Amino acid sequence: MKIDLHRRQFLAGSASALSMSILPTRLWATAEKDTVPAAPVARIEVVHDTYFAETLSDPYRWMENSKDPDWLPFLKAQNDRTRVVLDPLPRRAALLKRIEQLSGDTVSTPRVQRAGGLTFIQQRPLGADNFKLFVRQGASGADRLLVDPTAMSSTKSHVSLDWWRASPDGKYVAYGLSKDGSEDSLLHVLAVADGKDLPETIANTEAGNPQWLDDASGFFYTQLIGAVATPERYLDAQARFHKLGTDPNSDPILMKRGLVAGIEYDKIQVPAIVTSLGSRYAILQLTDVRPEGRGYIAPLKDVLAGQANWISFAGFEDEVTDLELDGDDLYLLVNKGSPRGRIVKTSAGAPNIATATLMVPQNMLVIEKTARARDGIYLKIMDGGISRLQRLARDGKVTDIILPFDGTIGAVFAEATEDGVLISLQGWLNPSGIWSVDSSGRLADTGITPKPAIDVSAYEAKRFFATAKDGVKIPYTLIYRKGMQQNGSNPTWISAYGSYGLAAYTPTFAGRTLALIDAGAIVGYANVRGGGEYGREWHKAGQLTNKPNTWRDLIAVCEELIGKKYTSSKHLAIGGRSAGGITVGRAMTERPELFAAVIDGVGWSNPLRYIVEQDGYTEEPEWGAISDPAGYRALKTIDSYQSVRDGTPYPAVLLTTGVTDPRVAPFHLAKMTARLQVASTSGKPILLRVDYDAGHGIGSTRAQQDREAADTYAFLLWQLKGAKAG
Repeated sequence: MKIDLHRRQFLAGSASALSMSILPTRLWATAEKDTVPAAPVARIEVVHDTYFAETLSDPYRWMENSKDPDWLPFLKAQNDRTRVVLDPLPRRAALLKRIEQLSGDTVSTPRVQRAGGLTFIQQRPLGADNFKLFVRQGASGADRLLVDPTAMSSTKSHVSLDWWRASPDGKYVAYGLSKDGSEDSLLHVLAVADGKDLPETIANTEAGNPQWLDDASGFFYTQLIGAVATPERYLDAQARFHKLGTDPNSDPILMKRGLVAGIEYDKIQVPAIVTSLGSRYAILQLTDVRPEGRGYIAPLKDVLAGQANWISFAGFEDEVTDLELDGDDLYLLVNKGSPRGRIVKTSAGAPNIATATLMVPQNMLVIEKTARARDGIYLKIMDGGISRLQRLARDGKVTDIILPFDGTIGAVFAEATEDGVLISLQGWLNPSGIWSVDSSGRLADTGITPKPAIDVSAYEAKRFFATAKDGVKIPYTLIYRKGMQQNGSNPTWISAYGSYGLAAYTPTFAGRTLALIDAGAIVGYANVRGGGEYGREWHKAGQLTNKPNTWRDLIAVCEELIGKKYTSSKHLAIGGRSAGGITVGRAMTERPELFAAVIDGVGWSNPLRYIVEQDGYTEEPEWGAISDPAGYRALKTIDSYQSVRDGTPYPAVLLTTGVTDPRVAPFHLAKMTARLQVASTSGKPILLRVDYDAGHGIGSTRAQQDREAADTYAFLLWQLKGAKAG
């Protein structure tokens, strides 16, 4: 039930794919582009910053000002050059056609909810460009369209469905829409019976997370108050309550900084009031980028009356990462002293972790999430990158639920009035589906997500462990066509993330990447430290001053691949997105000779300058505060932009950004591009790809994702020399 707001959260690529038909080899045996046009010359205005007696130079500080007259012309010139280079590549057109087939012929269902005898389904249907919201009677009734962002879009701008939540009785849905991938949500409420919106809308609800009352008369929500595109955007958010049919401007503010005596917290922490069906209590959570949060509880009637006496039950030091309110019982997932998690139960009326009853002790597996159903609390488990599932009954018995294959549980969808749960489940070579789990532990594919007609018999996905310099075993997975020869010549692309304690790059259906694999490439994923594959210890081993472990783990994986002759440096590429930009950026600047190419997707490149972007101060617990000497040193260590050295033969690099990105400001990619273009002596291309009506990728359309994938794969095959004579 924890409210998550990871602002630089990794963006998983599309998991959609269909036919395994192979592109004819002759399509790949075409001459490559030999020359690259000269890069646009960026204006240089050096700014010197002194931190704790150390002075750093920044030649492209002006790019942080999006209103600078040279800013948009620079982006346009860079993107125009990138298009001149990528569009004529003989592989790109065939790749795009294949990718469009893979993504368009596969249905994607990221979220479902059962409420009031109805099933609500967020889905991108066959051939659709965007996600829509449907409702059906029961589990198998006919689908009825409720929200279609595509109908609100134009040829130059698109609208995305950011989030939604149905009321417990299924009569209403609160949902957020935003334009062009900005994630700047406008909250709407629709009546399910006729599909029409109520008159009220609420702005600045990117972190809205509506929490309905049992009678569906209203909901709690979180609202941002800082101006868009300023460093204050995510600071001092406030929790409010909206009663249906009233003016949102009059919604009472129930929590903000300085409002309630005795509850003091930092400006980066986000307040959210959480309800639980059937409980007479409400919970106040204060969260930031850390996995854990602070928790308070009060009677729901007092909260609604604005007279809550909030009782603290968890501080950040307690490392409570999830919770469930079950009537008068409060279940807590505690990591303090148990870095892989333990479940305890305490009284909601007088909560106390110290005297709580131990329900599930820590063991070798990581408890990631909890989800309350009528027949118990379901536990989402992480086993070094593989998902497991358990159920905790109210009598304390824990039951293992056997999954049909090793894969990733994207989410567990539980309802307090229903036995069993629905889960989203997929594997590297198993398409994503929504599966039902009944009270006896039996699983069945619901058919909500139709399975594509796909033959995966030609492919293999294998898991290995590389040894890092300090002896730690780093899991990684390779996907390739059967019959692949370990002769050192395979074009290979390895992606990594390693931040926030998130278990990133766990088994996700190969999808669009099958187009690259069909061209003879190996696609791989490294589960480096900083993630959550082995719990809090794994996270902390790649956090703050330990962050170098993250990119050095990636380097260790790449060295093993070369040592085992899967590939060689001239055929090897690395990739990362969002906070993964730190991982690949520092791996490249530390070991430029190890890689032929680097893909930096909306990546964080210049963290020392977090203070000027809207998603900045909220990140300090993960990376460090620049006002602190230790924080400054940690930030400098992870700063790829400041790590670039003149006269160095860097690999080919493709950097991508979206102009409306609220999570990683475009200046990170722009500054990194300009710096590399000046510094590199390899003669290899440094390209910046710009999407003008997209942000971090969260709200991008299928067509936008298809085009970015085609550009990425064409670039990789060009630089890794993956073509085979036919």
